[in-house]
Parts: sequence; structure tokens; C-alpha cells
Amino acid sequence: MKLERVVALSGGVGGSRFLDGLTRELPSGALTAIVNTGDDFEHLGLYVCPDLDTVMYTLAAVGDELRGWGLAGETFAAMTMLRRYGGPEWFHLGDRDLATHVLRTAELRRGESLSAVTTRLCGAFGIAVRVLPMTDAPCRTLMETVEEGPLPFQDWLVRRGAQPALRGIRWDARPPPAPGVIEALEAADLVLIGPSNPYVSIDPILALDGVRAALSRKPVVAVSPIVHGRAVKGPLAAMIPALAGVAPSAAAIACHYGELLQGLVVERGDEGGIEGAAVYATDTVMRSQADRRRFARETLAFAAELLG
Repeated sequence: MKLERVVALSGGVGGSRFLDGLTRELPSGALTAIVNTGDDFEHLGLYVCPDLDTVMYTLAAVGDELRGWGLAGETFAAMTMLRRYGGPEWFHLGDRDLATHVLRTAELRRGESLSAVTTRLCGAFGIAVRVLPMTDAPCRTLMETVEEGPLPFQDWLVRRGAQPALRGIRWDARPPPAPGVIEALEAADLVLIGPSNPYVSIDPILALDGVRAALSRKPVVAVSPIVHGRAVKGPLAAMIPALAGVAPSAAAIACHYGELLQGLVVERGDEGGIEGAAVYATDTVMRSQADRRRFARETLAFAAELLG
């Protein structure tokens, strides 16, 4: 089947790199990315969108490949001065990266929507992919901890190093999806869920009104972010036992998404225990640009085969 309209749900480094591979394998204009904004927060008076920025910098080929976030060749002179003043330096913002947050914040305060600002910023980099924030309104992810109660996601992950034990996750608002999100899903030939943390990158999108209903009418293929019991990046391997009571595995990812999935792409050797979805096993770790393209190509071929 020819895939002319593909929607990918994304968040985090793995999701961004998967998007990058997809853009190079799909025809121009075929891909729409719906990006998590549950990580967004205000810091130093600026509105910061970590997942949107990681997607933008990755697609523009200006991101730092080693760190996985921020800009390549970045400097941190502003953070050095902030430290001298005794300011909060726990969340690092690079000198050039600051321009992104300054402009976004100014435009939002002028009354522009997050969708419009995102389109403007991506356009400045010449990004052809349609990048949509999941919602235009704040929708913060709150990590319910055992000892300290609710912590905003960035406080839990960055400031506290993902150390406070978890008992649940919730969101502080139920805003509507951003303009174009439901329409893109309804028009899609295929929906892909990238190798992103299902709890904090994908679930915020799925929790928006109308998203699950739209997905229930579409073929959905996910990529497992767990490789041989470990997360490629981030705290997911520890989150699964805490939140689901099972060991981290591709089967746990399949169980989490449940009936939404028609197919799951997993690391070779991780096929065991998966029920309810067709499985394709390959090398899922994207170490290079060539890996991203090869992995995207294989995933698209697997999905096309499922669709007949």
C-alpha cells in the first residue's frame, strides 16, 4: 500500500531521531509530527518546550548528537553568569538556544498560539515536515511520587535526577488538541508511535479528547523503546516496574498500548510474550544517520505489509 499521509506521535530523543529517518524515506509533505508538550514549563521567565525543540533541532540537523538535546557547538556563557548571581542553574539553556525561548515567549505573550509559533520557528530552519504541538494550552505532566507528592516533570527528571520513587502520573489540565491534530489523525493512512517513553511522551497525547477515538479507526504501529530490558535513553526501564508492576520489556510496551496497536517493531530477541499485535524484529538502535533511514524504511515496509 502506498503511504501518502503518515502521522507520527513523538517525544524525546528517540522519537526525534525516528522522525528524522521518516522524513528521508517518505515523500515531501507526507509526514505530520504530533509532539508532546507535557514537558513544557516556564524557567527564568521563559516558556521552554523541550520535546518540540528537540524535534526541530533534529529535523534541521543542528542538534547536538551526543547530548541528544540542544544545539551542536553550543556555549553556556549565560549559565556561567547565572551561577555567579546564584540563580537556578539546574536546567541548562545554551546561549543560542535562549533565542528560541525568548522569541517563543514574546510571541505567546503577544497572543500567538503555540502552533503558530512552532510553525514560524520550524520555517526558519526550512523544515518541510508539518510539526504540531499536541495542544496550544498548558498541560503539565505531574509525577506523583511516593514521598514528596506531585512534582512537575522537569523537576523530577532533571532537578532530582529521576530519583523520587513514583506511584503514578497525571496532568494538571485537560485542554483540547491543537488545531490540526484530530484532522491529521483522521486523514492518516498510518499512525506511527516512535520509540518514545510511553508514560511521559506518548500518554500525554493519548489523554487529549478525541485522540484515542481517532486512533481506534486507524492502523497504528509502535516502536519499542526498550532494548533487551533496558531503555536506550532516560528512566523508562525503572518506570515500568514502578507504574505497571512488570519487568521492562517490549511485551510491557505492547501491553501498555493494548488494543491501539496493530503492529510493534522490537529489537531482535525481544519478541517473546507479545500478544495482540504483529511483531517485526530488527536492529532498533539508531547510532547513525544511515541507521535512522534504514530503520524508518523497515518500519514503513512492515506497516505497508500489515495494511496489505
